[in-house]
Parts: sequence; structure tokens; C-alpha cells
Amino acid sequence: MEQVDKILEKLKEWTQKVIEALFGPESQPEAELIPIPVKDYPRRY
Repeated sequence: MEQVDKILEKLKEWTQKVIEALFGPESQPEAELIPIPVKDYPRRY
């Protein structure tokens, strides 16, 4: 059964490579920036 899993994994890798070769790499969405709240205390100089 483990051999079948290895073969299926290799087939997935090969098909992914063929798809990337034909259509280009899968586009990754840009990560959205997450605003971080910062307490802005007045400076005492």
C-alpha cells in the first residue's frame, strides 16, 4: 500500500510540473498587510 502512495505522490508532482510548464506557475496572492495598533504617548522633552 505504501508503494501505491509513493507512486501517486510522484504522479501528482509530475502533473504539477507539466501544468506549470504549460500554463505558468500558479499565481500566489499577495499577502495583505495587517495594521498593528500602537499607543502613541506624547513625548515629554
